[in-house]
Amino acid sequence: MLDSLMNILNKIDDVMYYPVLIIILAAAGLYFSFRTRFAQIRLFGEACRLIVEKPKGEQKVSSFQALIVSTASRVGTGNIVGVSTAICIGGPGACFWMWLMCIIGAASAFVESTLAQIYKRKNPDGSCYGGPAYYIEEALKKPLISVLFCIFLIATYAVGFNLLCSYNLQSTFEVYSFYDAKITPVIVGIILAVTVGYCIMGGGKRIIKLTEKIVPFMGIAYVLISLIIIFANITNIPHMFALIFADAFDFRSILGGLAGSCLVMGIKRGLYSNEAGVGSAPNASASADVTHPVKQGLVQTVSVYIDTILLCTATAFMCLSTNTPYNESVSGAMYVQNAISTVFGSVGPVFITAAMVLFAFTTLLGNLYYVDNALIYLNGKKPPSKRFMTGFYIFCIAVIFAGALMEMSFAWTIADITMGLMTLINIPCCFMLSKQVFAALRDYEKQKKAGRDPHFLAKDIGIDTEVLSFWK
Repeated sequence: MLDSLMNILNKIDDVMYYPVLIIILAAAGLYFSFRTRFAQIRLFGEACRLIVEKPKGEQKVSSFQALIVSTASRVGTGNIVGVSTAICIGGPGACFWMWLMCIIGAASAFVESTLAQIYKRKNPDGSCYGGPAYYIEEALKKPLISVLFCIFLIATYAVGFNLLCSYNLQSTFEVYSFYDAKITPVIVGIILAVTVGYCIMGGGKRIIKLTEKIVPFMGIAYVLISLIIIFANITNIPHMFALIFADAFDFRSILGGLAGSCLVMGIKRGLYSNEAGVGSAPNASASADVTHPVKQGLVQTVSVYIDTILLCTATAFMCLSTNTPYNESVSGAMYVQNAISTVFGSVGPVFITAAMVLFAFTTLLGNLYYVDNALIYLNGKKPPSKRFMTGFYIFCIAVIFAGALMEMSFAWTIADITMGLMTLINIPCCFMLSKQVFAALRDYEKQKKAGRDPHFLAKDIGIDTEVLSFWK
């Protein structure tokens, strides 16, 4: 029964990513890139400057806080296990396709986050909220599509990603002598579920505060360790790059087994890691207090780069520079732990386990922050009752526990499918509304050229202010 289900899910997964999602993601990303004149590259310096811009009010969410929440969800176990899996199954060439989709995808991240800002709403206390569900409903007049998007978001972030995150964490313990396949996953699942359950009862603001403190430390420590390993194997770097590019353009091998090729695996794991175009980050972007929607759109491109160019690349280089053998049997945390052991010995796997604990923890919190927004939308744009939320959180805790007991292939397939369904809704909607983003970008650059701090008014780019509740 389970084998039959897996066969069906794998077939859906394969068709969804090739040819459907590969074509949609590439076409949309290239279109957004050319129409914005590659704003994700051209305005990178401006994006970095905007990260530290302060909001008007003390209680408002800053661009930095919104960046941290979105990065907390992007940065996670996928940065270690996802990259490892892509290399072990698809080959080193997966790194190249991951980089390429990151740069192209950053344009999609810019568009979706700018749209979330344009169509965001204001709470009575002056704070903001929004996301794809709101711009789909208000700009496209498709409330049923908005509802469907929210359902897929909940399925992705409360179920698919949380199952996978929990599985990825417990898999890091497989290299230790005390690991027992029947007992260890249960213990890890219980500890993780209870810890996350305690934190999520604090609500969205507590999540922002926790992730703001943990994410920077987590990312910096991981990159520093990676750099030590890369420099320790500096003589292998030329060979490593030759391996990546040779495998990336070995089209005979790619076409021979496309579903598991470096191209498809690079795109799958890259999308899972940075989530550009998926429609998740706009939920955090809408909460930022900025004077112009383009500001937060640019800030979110940095989040994509942090995730893929910095952290995913750190994992890839750390593994490939050591010449550690890779194959499907060591895919996941084990390959990374084997690689780090070549420099740090027995301490290396412990560091990866610690990093995975932090990555998993912040990912789970960031995921449930997005789910809260979707539930509010489905409940008539009002927070669900405390009783309902308590029951829902108990369900989420049970999912986290169950994930630790799952098989790797099942966890990855479920996450891939639910994420793909979100993307198949969000990207076409972004395409239909992209002219508004291009107009907003022109307005922003025009004001910057005039030496002003850009301030946005919907009427300046021809948007009917009747459909907006903020930029009037």
